[in-house]
Amino acid sequence: MGVVEFELARVVHAPIGDVFDRLADIEGHSDWMPKRGSIHRTSKKTSPGPVGVGTTYVDRTSVGSMPGDVVEFERPTRLVYHWWDRSKGGRLKAEGWPGYRLEAKGDHTTIVHHHARVETHGLHHLATPVYSWLARRERTATVEALQASFHPHD
Repeated sequence: MGVVEFELARVVHAPIGDVFDRLADIEGHSDWMPKRGSIHRTSKKTSPGPVGVGTTYVDRTSVGSMPGDVVEFERPTRLVYHWWDRSKGGRLKAEGWPGYRLEAKGDHTTIVHHHARVETHGLHHLATPVYSWLARRERTATVEALQASFHPHD
């Protein structure tokens, strides 16, 4: 197995609850995620009810569809998603845990601590450097798009 793990931090000029709600709105991700420089195309919630631990979703990306679920949900400070990618035969190729820890700095400023972990399985561990590059690029684009979504004219 190969493992990629890293953290990013960004300041978002918005209240912590607003930032959390934007991150937790699975189907709303398409509204603010980057249109260029990202593999993300759309996200769709696949389970009923409000988003919380156990909520399922599917991300459609330029490299295929990836199902996932919410594994941590502590409004307004902690949110962790889990996604996985399987071969056509059902073998696990890779899985990831993009997570967010939010810290309020005053009424209108939030520090977003983004932690990402990716594990490659089986022969896909040989592709760990590619997954590392792609994950860093994708996760950086995501937090920068989140930040920009609260400042569309900056």
